[in-house]
Amino acid sequence: MVEKIEHPSEMFKLKERIRNILSWLSIIALIYTLIFAAGLIGTGFKTIAGEQAQQLFEFAKNPFAGLLVGTLCTALIQSSSTITSIIVGLVAGGLPVAIAVPMIMGANIGTTITNTLVSLGHVKNRQEFQRAFAAATIHDFFNLISVIIFLPLELATRFLEKVGLFLAKFLVEIESINVENFNIIQATTQPLTILIQKSSQILPSPFDGITIIFLGISLIFFSIFHLGKLLKILMVNKAKNILHTAIGKGAITSIFSGTLVTMLVQSSSTTTSLIVPLAGNGLLTLEEIYPFTLGANIGTCITALLAATAVVTNQVAALEIAMVHLLYNVIGTIVIYSIPFLRNTPIWSAKKLAAVASEREYLAIVYIIATFFLVPAMLLTFTRNY
Repeated sequence: MVEKIEHPSEMFKLKERIRNILSWLSIIALIYTLIFAAGLIGTGFKTIAGEQAQQLFEFAKNPFAGLLVGTLCTALIQSSSTITSIIVGLVAGGLPVAIAVPMIMGANIGTTITNTLVSLGHVKNRQEFQRAFAAATIHDFFNLISVIIFLPLELATRFLEKVGLFLAKFLVEIESINVENFNIIQATTQPLTILIQKSSQILPSPFDGITIIFLGISLIFFSIFHLGKLLKILMVNKAKNILHTAIGKGAITSIFSGTLVTMLVQSSSTTTSLIVPLAGNGLLTLEEIYPFTLGANIGTCITALLAATAVVTNQVAALEIAMVHLLYNVIGTIVIYSIPFLRNTPIWSAKKLAAVASEREYLAIVYIIATFFLVPAMLLTFTRNY
């Protein structure tokens, strides 16, 4: 009797299906790890300083120092998702929200370095490079303008902090009503957090808390790195389809698609880097790309919101800073894009800078080093004592 041999294509499809299932299970595990890690950072700071944790953050009391720290750290790591998740953990551990707000704004600036670096891949062709560099730096200029407008306004009125607090309290109250004070995320993460906290007690203070913080930060790096890799494999093609379908069909559609794509791939850097080569090749105009990048700013807020859900102590504060991140990007998009002068300033600035950089390519490197590293470092040095 001849045994029936399965068709190779059917075997391939089965293996592909199993691989996809395993990938999605890995994504769920990594999201759990990210949420758990953010809670660990707060626990670590509480372990070190107890109720005096705020004293650990005196270095960033100056709002400009906080802004520059956020910019530098994000530029070095090239991931605003990582930095904002760490900031959520810091707030849970005692970092005042007022200090964290400028850090969040700085993270928005620092994250734009990735797509600016991607644009350098077109440097051999002057016209391509000019288009690509403009597409990359329009994100830079928008975020810089947003900080110039909203940081002084926030310092004067605390409106982001106040609205964020209102929304955070509302969410916590709704959650307690709907689930009768049972939070499934906290229920699954808290036992492991307590276990790690008790295990760290074999170390003398403050090394017990430092170890917990280091573990939390390491897990955030690990989870976001591998989450990004898996989501790129599974979702980038779908993201490209959304991108091609939506861009050019109006600002609102482009903003929405930029938000959706970034939520799918969990990285605004990936989203904005996808469109730089399309701009370089002349397939998309700067005006078409612009609203899409604004949507990417909004979509990246999902990571901080996820991280805040695991926090047990200072839950309201952790949710508050996550909501501040979302409010800042949504309000910034509405205000800047709805006022013609403000809307056109990033376009004009990006085109002018790209025209200069395409004539003297070395200026692109100078711009990246100065904007994301040199100037923030110098300003941080000058402002640390004020």
